[in-house]
Order: sequence, then structure tokens, then C-alpha cells
Amino acid sequence: MKNASTVGTPGIGTPLASLRAIKIPAPPLAEQKAIAHILGTLDDKIELNRRTNETLEAMARALFKSWFVDFDPVHAKKAGRKPEGMDAETAALFPDDFEDSEMGKIPRAWRVASVEQECDGLFDGPHATPSESPSGPVFLGIRNFRPTSIDLTNVRRISEAQFADWTRRVTPRPGDIVFTYEATLGFFALIPPGLRCCLGRRTALVRPKEEDGNPHFLFHWFVSEPFQAFLRAHRQPGSTVDRIWLKDFPKYPVIRPAKQLMGCFDRVAKPLWAQFHLLESQSQALAALRDALLPQLLSGSLRVPEAMRLVEKAI
Repeated sequence: MKNASTVGTPGIGTPLASLRAIKIPAPPLAEQKAIAHILGTLDDKIELNRRTNETLEAMARALFKSWFVDFDPVHAKKAGRKPEGMDAETAALFPDDFEDSEMGKIPRAWRVASVEQECDGLFDGPHATPSESPSGPVFLGIRNFRPTSIDLTNVRRISEAQFADWTRRVTPRPGDIVFTYEATLGFFALIPPGLRCCLGRRTALVRPKEEDGNPHFLFHWFVSEPFQAFLRAHRQPGSTVDRIWLKDFPKYPVIRPAKQLMGCFDRVAKPLWAQFHLLESQSQALAALRDALLPQLLSGSLRVPEAMRLVEKAI
């Protein structure tokens, strides 16, 4: 920097009065407002997508909680009432009483299974970190996990050559469930369509049984309060981070209703999560467009009408 001071603490040696006199190139006020409108349009759409996704997830989680945690339809049938919000065919799949289990009272004829009984495999990521690449598949680290979804706003990428090495154990695919087993315990996410990624350190993957085809049921069980409470009870305090022992995870409990009932839930939850992932992907593209447009608009290399056409096409 031309006016930076090198004596003592680094700073700017120019007096404040001189700083105020420095001229910064800026578009005319009308153009600044137009630029703000363009960027604001993108921000508004991203925010709308976020709120819509909150609603979509809340709908799926509320249904799961009602059916498989609170057992509302079973309570209704036991009391001689018709379960609310479902047709007679679906209501017939619920029993009308409870029985004892290792997890307490559960609907009659349901059972408590284990993760390994419901899955085709459990895999963890390599215990190392590859060198970063400017492009390529995503290296999925714990920073990319929200409590119930994957955050791709800040990703590390690896080369195609490294991707082959890092996916020798497993290549994540849509419908797989990934989670963290250290630090941010209890964060689970479904792999969305179109994401090429590999597991990173402190992350693992569960692959639901292919013949059942009910990954959304299993995912919602993992993020439900009964399973989250089980994880909290089995976490192991560490010197730096808490963890669960991954070797024990296959034995963790899964509530197991009738297969047809799990299928009913998945048929409702699947389109909700498909829309969720579609809007997430759109928001990532819109954020990238916003970040690319700003310097071009300020420099004048892209004019407002051209930028507006790009925005209209994107949203």
C-alpha cells in the first residue's frame, strides 16, 4: 500500500483528512440504485427459497413425529377415533394398541431393529485431508453439515485423480445418509441429486437397504428426538471434541413399523425433499451469480440491462 506505515504497528500513515480526499471510482447514483436493485432481487429470491425450505422440512418432520414418535394415529384408534389427516387405507396400517419394548411403549407388532439391519453398509471417510483443487468433486467436511442438510456455500474441492483414491471405500450417491461422528454430533443429511462428493474426516455414510427404498424414513429417524437423545447419552467426551464410537453405530436402535407404512411416509417425504434440494441448488447458483455480477457492474464491464436479463433468466 502506498500510504502504509511500516513503523511500529502496521497502519496507514496518511492523515484522516487526506484519506477523505482519496477518490474512489463509483457509478452514477442512478446506476448504483439499479445495481442495488439487481443484487437485492437475487437476495430476495435466496431468502424466499430459504423460508420455503424451512416449511418443506417442517412438514416432513411434523408428519414423521406424529406417526412414528408421538404415535398419534395409534392413540386415536385405541380411543375409538378415526386418525386425522389420512385416508382409510393408510389408517388401516396403524395398530390400535401398544406393547412394551426396549424403547418403552411402541405400537403393537412394531419392533426395535438396529441400524445394520436397515442398511446395506456403514462407511467412514479417510483419516486424512487431500490437497485442495480449484475445481472437481466436493470434499465433504464437517463444516459442510447443517443439523439436517448439507451446506455447499464454502466447499473444498479435490482433483479427479484424488477423487478415485478418496472413494475407494464408497462413492456417495443420492439417497445415502451422511453424518458427523465427531465435533458436531448428530448432524445428518441426505445426499442430494447431482452432488459428486467424497467423505472427509469425521464424516460417515449410511446406505439404506436398496430393496426397501425408504431412505427418508431412516433419515427422519436419525434426526428425530428419540435418536438424538440416544446419541447424546452415548457421546464420548474427548480432550478437544466429543464423539461417538463409529464401531458401535450399527447396533444403535431404529424403530421398525410395517414396511408398507414406511413406504407411505417416503411417498409423502420424497417430493418435499426433492423440492428442498432443487431450491438449495438454485440458491447456490443465485449466490454465485450475485457474487460474480457485483465486481463486473461496479467496474462497468457489464451494464445494468445485461445483468438484469441474466437475473431474470436465473430466477
